Parts: sequence; structure tokens; C-alpha cells
Amino acid sequence: MKKAHYGSGSIQPRGPNSWRIRYRINGERFEKTIQGTKSDATKALREALKAGDDGKHVAPNKGTFGEWTKQWLALKARSIAGQTLDRYEDALNTHAVPVLGPKQIQKITASDIDALYSKLTLALAPGTMTQLNFVLKSCFKSAIKKKILAYNPVEDAEKPARADEEVGVVLDEDQLASLVAGFKGSSVYPIVAVAAYTGMRKGEVLALRWVDVDLVAKAISITRNVQETKVREGDTVKMLRSIKKPKTKRGLRTIQIDDGLCDLLRQEHDRHLRLVAGVPQGTAVDLSLVRFRLPKEALCFPAIGASLTSLRSPHSVYDMFVKRAKKLGFDMRFHDLRGTHSTILLDKGVGVHVVAKRIGDDPATLLRVYAKRTKKADANAANVIGTLTQGVL
Repeated sequence: MKKAHYGSGSIQPRGPNSWRIRYRINGERFEKTIQGTKSDATKALREALKAGDDGKHVAPNKGTFGEWTKQWLALKARSIAGQTLDRYEDALNTHAVPVLGPKQIQKITASDIDALYSKLTLALAPGTMTQLNFVLKSCFKSAIKKKILAYNPVEDAEKPARADEEVGVVLDEDQLASLVAGFKGSSVYPIVAVAAYTGMRKGEVLALRWVDVDLVAKAISITRNVQETKVREGDTVKMLRSIKKPKTKRGLRTIQIDDGLCDLLRQEHDRHLRLVAGVPQGTAVDLSLVRFRLPKEALCFPAIGASLTSLRSPHSVYDMFVKRAKKLGFDMRFHDLRGTHSTILLDKGVGVHVVAKRIGDDPATLLRVYAKRTKKADANAANVIGTLTQGVL
């Protein structure tokens, strides 16, 4: 058989319904085994040559999906935050790699993705399925960019049911007051109170320094966020805490606080000042005369038993909140405090843009995610309708 030249190729039988195609692209020789009829092999050869002409040729690659995910995560580590990277890695390694990992990435089809989703749908929440779909789509898209794949199988797969962005526990005013009061005596009480009555994110609360709090003007400046990411040292995985700036400019904001929250923060500040000055709690003393001052980077809610500048673990705070909230009769996430804060303000007639600016979110996101109905809001709506129907119905 003559040696194939650029722009042409050859087809050879390898066995029953098996063919080997050989061709050259830009002077480089490729070969690939095609299962099916000779017509299938001819079509595959024609498509390979056309892809070469169009600059879209993908060389045969026996690499597995599991191998590619490791490369992809290493690439993504250059451009995305640690916590986001951890979520991507967890989504892939927990749900996708155990099923698709051993498969050659070029042999994964839309049917394989459909089968994966069907297997996971009953076990995973819609939000987790939506995230997995996003991560897989992005992972395969990068493989196309690197010319490992010719097409994205996730694009042709059936999308999982869209996550309900309205899901989440939203308390009314009385319930919120009961929840916050139930944390009194707990080390996370002031953290919960600040989150509940400011709408701040957990990471924002834990990153708050005393220099960010103006107790005279009754204002808090939010410029930082604590993130906790996984760091691998051999076979050991440790959690590393660090400070990040808010993801968007909206996250940088100054908000007003009420007298009650201001008094609570003042008590915390005085308690920290007593620790620095060595003045026992309960001892009557004019703290304004104390010469000691808090460190510049002193945190409002530092790690327990550590220095005033040591970051507290967001995961630990979350766990403590969930456990105590359940004992109080509330099955909810820490993040639901943010949704509750936003919804109560909206129920009270505070403008959407004002609330959005306060919590550092886009107004459209506020309406889509946080403007959840409370029973009280629904009752208020019914009362309004009642005034409209008087004398009509």
C-alpha cells in the first residue's frame, strides 16, 4: 500500500466490523480504529480530513476522564478562588469520576452523561445536580479548547431539573427574634446576631475587624471575607483560612446598624479590651482610661482561645449554628439568616435597591433568590386584596 500523503488517507480492515483509518494533518500522521461498516470508516476519515482543513482536528487520545479532571483542576487553580475550586473538585471526585473516571475521555458520549444524571437524580438535591452539570460542561469545554475533544457531550445530554432558587428557610420577625435569643450564652451568639440584623455573609462577619466598626456613627464597613480552603500535604488534607476581598464591587459597602446591635458590639469590644488590659470581667473600671489598645487587626469575632487576630473557622461556626438552631426547633442553614433579613426588609416596604445595596447583591438576584414569601407577607397580601374586593365581590 502506498504511503498516504497530506490531504488523503487510507482504510484497512482489522477484523469483523473493525477498520483502521490512517491520514495526515499538517504533515503529522494519525491513525484510529473505527467500529462499524466500511461506510462508517469512510465517513470518519472524511470528517477527520475536513477537521484538519478547518483547523479543528483532534488527535486520537487514550487519556481517561479521570486523568483529564486532574489536569483541568490544576488549570482552574490559576484563575478561581480556593473555595470555588474545592466545590468543583468535590463535585467531580464525589459524583462524576467514580462513574466516568476510567473511560477514555474521547469515548464519553451524551448517553453516558444521561446515564450518570439518571443514577444521581434520586440521590442528589436539584442544586447539587445543577452545579454538577455546570462543572462537567466547563470541564469538557476546556478539553475542546485544548483540542482533546471535538465536541462537548454535556451539551447534547438532557439537563437535570433546574434548582429551585426559592428553596430556603425564611423566618418572620417573631421567629427570628426567638432564634437569636436562643443563642444567648453561646460563643456564636454575637455572630448570629450580626448576621441576622445586617444580612452579612458568614465569611464577612468573621472577617470583621474593630477598625471596620464605627460605634459612634453606628456603621459597619464591609471590605473583607474569610474563606477556608483545602491544602494537601502528601496524604493529609488541612483547612487553610485566609482573607479575600469581596467577589464584586457590590460586596464593598458600608451599612448602618441599630442601637441594639451597636450596644452588643460595644459589649464585645469592651470585653476584648479587658482581655488585653488584664482587667477581670465584672470589675468596675472606666475603660476609657485604660492605656492598652486593641491590635490594629483585632477581629470582632476571633478564634476561641487564640489571639485577637486569629481567624475563626467558618465551618466550625456553621456546625455550631445548625446544631443549636435544630435544638431550638429551626432546621435551617446559616445562610438563611441573610435571606430572612432581606425578606423582612422587603416586607416592611424597604426598596429593592436599598436592600440589595445593604446585603451587597444585585437587585435582580435579590428578587430571584431572597425575596421569598413569609406567612406574614402572604397574609398581608391577602389583606390588601381584601380591601380591593370590598363592595365588589
